[in-house]
Amino acid sequence: MTIRLTETDFGYTGRFDAMASPCECLIESKDIATARAVMQLVSQETARIEQKYSRYRQDNLCFQINHSNGASVPIDSETYQLLLFADSCFKSSDGLFDITSGVLRKVWHFQPGATLPTQAQIATLLPYIGWSKVTFSEHHVCLPPGFEIDFGGIGKEYAVDRCAQILSHHFPALAVLLNFGGDLRTTIAPQTRVAWHIGVDCKVPDLTRMVELRSGGVCTSGSTERYLMVDGKRYSHILNPQTGYAVSDAPLTVTVLSDQCLSSGLLATLAMLHGQDAEAFLQQQAVKYFIQW
Repeated sequence: MTIRLTETDFGYTGRFDAMASPCECLIESKDIATARAVMQLVSQETARIEQKYSRYRQDNLCFQINHSNGASVPIDSETYQLLLFADSCFKSSDGLFDITSGVLRKVWHFQPGATLPTQAQIATLLPYIGWSKVTFSEHHVCLPPGFEIDFGGIGKEYAVDRCAQILSHHFPALAVLLNFGGDLRTTIAPQTRVAWHIGVDCKVPDLTRMVELRSGGVCTSGSTERYLMVDGKRYSHILNPQTGYAVSDAPLTVTVLSDQCLSSGLLATLAMLHGQDAEAFLQQQAVKYFIQW
């Protein structure tokens, strides 16, 4: 993993690539040794989480779970906590957030020239979706044969929060803003300015919404980057696990601010899954948000 450091007016900006995203840290320190130490901690933790939970690898825990063919797989406390979070998300969303729904990628493809999956293709996968059919305890997880779990919906946000926690422990008085592909989290409020100013791309020419962030996390979910256009209709990459189809009548983007990156990401995704009722859903959550239709 290559780390790039650039001096700025407030200190240093560090960059590397991981989790299929550009990762960036804005470090409020003029001491390059501190900046290097920050980037070392962040890049190491990000690499660890990606190695452990990426579904694209064949040498990690995620692969073992997804290829267990119904057998029980030992897990550690970190994985147990992630599964507890996924379980909570599933229950609180009435099944709209389901980490077993990643199997739909087998028929949904979001690249130029791709076609819509047929109803029959989707129907063949629906029996392999359903978090309620997964059993887990503090030490083991068991998936029915043919099931898979995909941490992609929470993995990057989890990595951002973990890195922020680690930096707060090692550098409690240092302000750092972490940005992993648009998923953001602060350590403490910046000292040299009122707040971090974050530009949220509105996908409108010459228009960017500026968000002031002193603490907490910010995440944006939407269909402006990954989508399928067929006969003039846009199909979002956000799929309903209960129907297997792309969410209809959803906003272009939803941005949510909350205490943590994980909760911001979850609420932004759930808002998209609520389609035309996205704003009504967010109004019930007592968080700051922005929607673009």
